[in-house]
Amino acid sequence: MTNLIEARRELALANRIVANEGVLDAFGHVSMRHPDNPNRYFLSRSRAPQLVSPEDFIEYDLDSRPVREPSVTQYSERVIHGEIYKARPDVMSVCHHHSPAFMPLLATGTDYVPVFHLGAVGGIKPPVWDQHDEFGDTNMLVVKPAEGASLARALGQASMVLMKRHGVTAVGVNVRDCVFRTIYSDRNAAYQAQALAIGGKLDFLSPGETEISGSIATKTTGLVRAWEYWEMRVTKAGGGLPAVKSAARAKSAVAKKSVAKTPARKTKGKRR
Repeated sequence: MTNLIEARRELALANRIVANEGVLDAFGHVSMRHPDNPNRYFLSRSRAPQLVSPEDFIEYDLDSRPVREPSVTQYSERVIHGEIYKARPDVMSVCHHHSPAFMPLLATGTDYVPVFHLGAVGGIKPPVWDQHDEFGDTNMLVVKPAEGASLARALGQASMVLMKRHGVTAVGVNVRDCVFRTIYSDRNAAYQAQALAIGGKLDFLSPGETEISGSIATKTTGLVRAWEYWEMRVTKAGGGLPAVKSAARAKSAVAKKSVAKTPARKTKGKRR
């Protein structure tokens, strides 16, 4: 059985980290498939990502219906997460964002390409989804199950899908993998836009280089190192979360506290 307290803390921290790194602002969200039930997922109540706490998560089924009716407001675009989890059993975490770094590429219809090794996590020319093609004029939010399912089909087996005039949705095999992909694809998009502004021929990774470099997060210590760095940065910014005590440590602490409160028993001594 997974420690859901620790899992919720990691997911809350993921939302705060991606916001602290400038990818999310008041909008966007990171979710996690339930580690013990593949037919459920966790997503925060509707609030700014940098404020998300472990207590804010709502448990949903894959149709994005809350398992227990919440007394708080919900994200309107939760179907993005539910429909991707439904279509991709391998996906354990999803991040949807409107990164400023990606907007110039989306506005000009420019394909994303990896211009440095860490940018390989986004792949070469990931799929593009245009909501208008299938649903006509909308407010651009993905709120209907059919819209979420259409986005999931566009994603296919890729690790990221670009959403025209809207944003990006990235996936990962776990929460940290999803965060790594989200942040470093964002960095790459910024570098790519800057390089295009300079002019000249854009040089980017070959398919072979992209495949090999894309495994840096999962086959080296890079992911651990990056997560520690980001956690330090969000803590220094005042958005850190307290560590979760293990069950054994918590039980020991309660026992010690109990012993400390128990008055010592008085014994009668013999006079000599």
